[in-house]
Amino acid sequence: MNYYLIIMDDKDIKIIEILQQNARIPYTDIAKALGVTETTVRKRIAELEKRGVIKKYTIEVDPEKLGYRTVTILGMDVEPKYLLEAAKKLAEMEEVKWVATSTGDHMIMCEIWAKNGEHLLQILTNKIGKLKGVKDLCPAIIMERIK
Repeated sequence: MNYYLIIMDDKDIKIIEILQQNARIPYTDIAKALGVTETTVRKRIAELEKRGVIKKYTIEVDPEKLGYRTVTILGMDVEPKYLLEAAKKLAEMEEVKWVATSTGDHMIMCEIWAKNGEHLLQILTNKIGKLKGVKDLCPAIIMERIK
């Protein structure tokens, strides 16, 4: 992986901030906010995409509106030789929305969406708990998302 400094000016940073708030905002609105032309915005966004600063455009959904009433952040420890294998298996699970390897209290962190507490228990015991090398699961149910 190539690591190098991506140089951006204030306009690039502002474009990113605007897109983070609303990835569907018209380029004309961004141009108006920055005091530049729409063509300038298009070129800058294309360059940010090309350089990998903007990786994708996505949406944020409310899990509860989709029937997932129990959202959990799971800290997980595995035998070191199974770390990447376990993380990849987690990433394949429909209920797991993101996965990251980490330092600190747990080797793997992930977010799980479950219909309810019983469903969460089934996921933890019948799917995640059976992954090769799993040593410890530490679920924390999200009560309210603030930001």
